[in-house]
Amino acid sequence: MGTEGGITVRRALELPGLRVGLPEVVASAEGLDRMVRWVHAGEAPNLPALLKGGELLLTTGLGIGTRPADQRAYVRRLADRGIAALVVELGPRFGRLPGALVDAARTTGLPLVQLHREVPFVAVTEEIHTEIVNGHYALLRRAEEVHLRCTRAVLGGGGAAQVLEILADFTGNPAFLETADGRLLYAAAPGAGARAAGERRAGPDGAGPLQVGEGLRGGREAREAPPAGAVLVEVPGGGAGGGAVRARLVLLAVAVPTAAVHRMAAERAAELLAVVLMQARQEEELAARGRGDFLTDLAEGRVASRDAPAQAGVLGFRPGCDPLLPVVMRLAPEAGPSGGWSQLARAVTRELAAVGTPVLLGVRPAEGKVLVLLALRPGADRTAQAGRAAAALRAGVERAGLERAGGRAPVVVAGATGGWESVGAGLRHAAEAARAAQGLPERPWHDARRLDVDLLLWRLRDHPDLAAFVDRTIGPLLAHDRTSRPALLPTLEAYVAHTGRKAETARGLHLNRQTLYNRLARIGELLGTDLDDPQTVLALSLALRARRHTA
Repeated sequence: MGTEGGITVRRALELPGLRVGLPEVVASAEGLDRMVRWVHAGEAPNLPALLKGGELLLTTGLGIGTRPADQRAYVRRLADRGIAALVVELGPRFGRLPGALVDAARTTGLPLVQLHREVPFVAVTEEIHTEIVNGHYALLRRAEEVHLRCTRAVLGGGGAAQVLEILADFTGNPAFLETADGRLLYAAAPGAGARAAGERRAGPDGAGPLQVGEGLRGGREAREAPPAGAVLVEVPGGGAGGGAVRARLVLLAVAVPTAAVHRMAAERAAELLAVVLMQARQEEELAARGRGDFLTDLAEGRVASRDAPAQAGVLGFRPGCDPLLPVVMRLAPEAGPSGGWSQLARAVTRELAAVGTPVLLGVRPAEGKVLVLLALRPGADRTAQAGRAAAALRAGVERAGLERAGGRAPVVVAGATGGWESVGAGLRHAAEAARAAQGLPERPWHDARRLDVDLLLWRLRDHPDLAAFVDRTIGPLLAHDRTSRPALLPTLEAYVAHTGRKAETARGLHLNRQTLYNRLARIGELLGTDLDDPQTVLALSLALRARRHTA
């Protein structure tokens, strides 16, 4: 049968046109699975020079020659041209094929077939060509179906990740998108389906596609020459003359061999990827999103701590044995101008490079989140490093034009330091605390370890009992401030922030003590409570913090 859109010599001999000639393979039967690109019939002595390779040559032998030396030379020239097979019709020229011809075919590995009955070469040519064209059409149709699926995914709002997932499913092998210099942008494994971004199915022996690709490609120095069986297609990026290469699409032969139809599908997918990358300026953003997916998987427990160092290493983060500091920044989801997130990743990475330690930074635009792992030198001060990371993040936000996007200032939260076994939990805690911190007064950065009460209140923000507690505890004061001056809520907030210490509260508000005492007395009167009672101060503190999350 036809294979990869062509037809084998074996299949050609099974078709009616040649079968009626009673074909007999007399040499190099092991080559019958060669692909036939075309069929040619001719008798000229110089015919080998006219062939391009892959042809099935039909002849009665008139041009082969009568001398053994000529016959051997004829076969050698055909073999050198790479034809698929030589089919000789027995008749007036040869009643049987000469021994020199057969020996030369065996020596060169050229399949040699003799026909015992006359056949119309025109009918044979037409029949085989029809089979070849039909095979190519079937390949094109399969590749076009994949192209349509990829197009629908892109038109439906998907991006390069979805295109790679479709290709990986179609080929049964991992698919990779990398920059022209070999830096990995994205990877997908077979069976991805409609999974959310960042979920990676394990490949052979439980390894993810990132690790599979790194292992098979052999590191950066070996990436110029892809492994045997791989399909590599350049993704054009425009530029002067239209010859620039923006990225490369790579299909690796991991589970099954790659086929011609896979290359066709990859070539069509590359055209789509060129549009996607050009429109969204996604090279940097894809890399940052891929790192964000990994960090999110790590935080949510989808990457085991024992596998995390290897996957992080593929992404360029090799911190050694240093403790890791997780930092999370939140902005408004999908905020900022087109390309803002790629600019943000580039700017923040540049800023963090000044810190002088290994950094892994990823973005999750749909969630308005930037995740960072910062390797600390032994003995480094966590507070100082967190402050430097926060300053770098905020500087990157300003450069990318995302500052106060959506009316909100960015919130930066630093988690607890630790090794790979605990950094996932630290990232998750920091990410959750960053959501809670969006309702808190603005600070350069927050310590996740001091936000647990706010995190708990944030999780309960929609519970009616929490709103009732706020209303019951400070409702009269809020009602007073809506109609009267001076507003007393700032006084109460400063008082509880200083845990009931009146002298510090007065200094913080720039009030003399008597004015403060008068305001506190008025607050106590409105709320019907004793502000000198520690339990009362605790309840007021919780109510004020809860109000930030329920307002």
